Amino acid sequence: HGVTTIRNLSGMPFHLELAARIDRGEVAGPRLLTSGPILNSRGPNLQVNHQVVEDGPEARAAVRAQHAAGYRRLKVYSNLSREAYEAARDEAAALGMDLTGHPPEGRRGPGVPFDKPFAIAFEEVLDDGFETLEHVESIAWHGLRGRQDRDGARELARRIAAADVPVTATLVAHHNLYRAASEGAAFLERPGTEWLNPVIQAAEAPVHEAWLAADAGAALEADRFYRDVAGIFDEEGVILVAGSDAGIFSNSPGISLIDEIRLLVAAGLPPYPALRSATRNAAIALGEARSGCTSSGCTADLVLYDCDPLADIECLAEPHTVIRQGRAYPPAALAALRAQAALPDTRRTLGNLRTGLAAQGGDPSVVDDLGPGGD
Repeated sequence: HGVTTIRNLSGMPFHLELAARIDRGEVAGPRLLTSGPILNSRGPNLQVNHQVVEDGPEARAAVRAQHAAGYRRLKVYSNLSREAYEAARDEAAALGMDLTGHPPEGRRGPGVPFDKPFAIAFEEVLDDGFETLEHVESIAWHGLRGRQDRDGARELARRIAAADVPVTATLVAHHNLYRAASEGAAFLERPGTEWLNPVIQAAEAPVHEAWLAADAGAALEADRFYRDVAGIFDEEGVILVAGSDAGIFSNSPGISLIDEIRLLVAAGLPPYPALRSATRNAAIALGEARSGCTSSGCTADLVLYDCDPLADIECLAEPHTVIRQGRAYPPAALAALRAQAALPDTRRTLGNLRTGLAAQGGDPSVVDDLGPGGD
């Protein structure tokens, strides 16, 4: 699909192993950068793949364990308590780990956020050294306390731009939720979903059911608001980075990044800045001067098209040749990779999940209902 580098932000041990195999040329694939397991505290946004920490000592121990395992990027999440977040942030800085994730909100008490403010104000995290803040939807929830306030979004954008913190827009994540609500079950079976892992899709089944039954009108209103916020952020000078949340819900790998760039264009970005969000801006956010460029000395991962995406953004859906690690993948090779990607190894996935959950102190048995036993 033309994606030559991936930043994965929900890591398990098999991601480190896979990244090393890709780097050695044993597996064809994009360069893989990965965080460790997502750090979160108990609350409304806790998910089964999160590593739970409730206080400072637990958070510091978790960060040290992730660093010892080989992770160099830490992802934090919305429910983190103040004590756990500040301890994790400080420990990551001491160990030289990059910090990224949702802006932590603190513990959610009664009346939060509509009647009472979040325990951790959004402004508090802007000078904490985030590599990126995820996502427009999460930032609007935290920074605007859930209000669909376009004037407030512009003030928020100015503060983010002044702090020079890149934002991963990830418009495609909510847009796909809206599409499920409006288009029904057919959306979950559209072309491209054959590349979604069936184990993860089994885990996502309750989310699928909820959004198939959701109010499409309300989802559309929210979707338009998040699109407008992304446009406002761009107008106010926020560095936007394209993200896809690929693999979860119905966000197909590869295609979802192309969909994200389409949505950024729909938000008002001209094609060139939209393309920069997935190339040069991403390199800036990652601190990689040799990536996302085509000058002498740049990393020579390239995507070639026989059409012009600056004239028609739909061109991105049809890469002609991808060059990765000095190897060219012409159309027939890309087609073969796509065919191979539609044949997942369910047993291997389950084994990877069990090992990963055990490594972060979770319960490996939660995967037992998702498919045949892993080895």
